[in-house]
Amino acid sequence: MPSRSVRQRLRRIGVRRVYRSDAAAVRMRVERRALTAIHARRTAPAPLRDRILCYHAVGTPSWGANNVPPQRFARQLDLAHAAGYRFAAPHEVASTASHTTGDAPRLAITFDDGLKSVRTHAWPLLATRGIPCTIFVVSDWTDAASQDASSVLLGWDELARLVAEGVRIGSHSRSHRDFMTLSSAEVEEELSTPRRAIAARLGIDAREFAIPYGQSMNWDASLSTRARHAGYDVLYAQSVLRRPAGTVARTFVTRFDDDRTFVAALEGAFDDWEEWV
Repeated sequence: MPSRSVRQRLRRIGVRRVYRSDAAAVRMRVERRALTAIHARRTAPAPLRDRILCYHAVGTPSWGANNVPPQRFARQLDLAHAAGYRFAAPHEVASTASHTTGDAPRLAITFDDGLKSVRTHAWPLLATRGIPCTIFVVSDWTDAASQDASSVLLGWDELARLVAEGVRIGSHSRSHRDFMTLSSAEVEEELSTPRRAIAARLGIDAREFAIPYGQSMNWDASLSTRARHAGYDVLYAQSVLRRPAGTVARTFVTRFDDDRTFVAALEGAFDDWEEWV
């Protein structure tokens, strides 16, 4: 969990992510280790399926459980390749129509929140391997980071350089709030404002949206309808089996995931797991 000084500094630049308590982080670690052990006892693991991974930070310790060290991230890319995956862009994996029967399963990489460490640590590792990725940004956070060179978040100019290098940008809302707690007007702002900001600052018509928190309790069918009316074609959630109808599943990766746990995630050990449930 971030120190109080780090949390205060993040809040000053507009970041209001709800950080886990130490107890919640311990619970997450225990659950993921336990599910990995249960998965290992299966006599016939399910075949690998197309999968989209969700990372946050890659070398930003203040992001707590959502930070994966760069060395571990590189190792996970190699493990996925060794397992038989071929890498593809997230929007391609989200479209099942683009998958030819008999091809190797596809794996896509996404990042939520827009951390600088994605640019400094993750993207170089991906680029040298020819692996595409999508970053989902919170527009208020990006606005604030653009005015604060010491921010751990990417500003618009930094995102523009990534776009020029081939990174795809999507929306992660205006301010990372739980949509199930918002008024109708607030929902509209959280959906439409980032699309306008991304278009104005990056020249991109953002059609992909990553749901903040991304779980079954944070979204419903009416919000999917609102998001599509706002211009989004693809809505990314979290759990494979528990995700809201009409959304695309992603598998979260945490700092607690060693080689064994990561491979178990690729094989579906966490398809019924949700981060906060």
